[in-house]
Amino acid sequence: MLDPIVVGNVIQRIREEKHKSQELISDLAGIGRTHLSAIERGERKPTLETFYKIAYALDRKPSKIMEEIEKELEAKK
Repeated sequence: MLDPIVVGNVIQRIREEKHKSQELISDLAGIGRTHLSAIERGERKPTLETFYKIAYALDRKPSKIMEEIEKELEAKK
């Protein structure tokens, strides 16, 4: 099962590693900052389309972000 908190944590970690603000990434992704914030906190699950938009805004392939999510999910078992 996909844990929205893990998804949000990975997205937030990548964003912070790149020293990018929520405002910048949400603008590049074409979503609201509050929407991105809710995703990062695990309060909302991104649709596949939104996930792709965020990934490309972070200059990462969606598959690479999903790999990181899968690793974190495996570590939680």
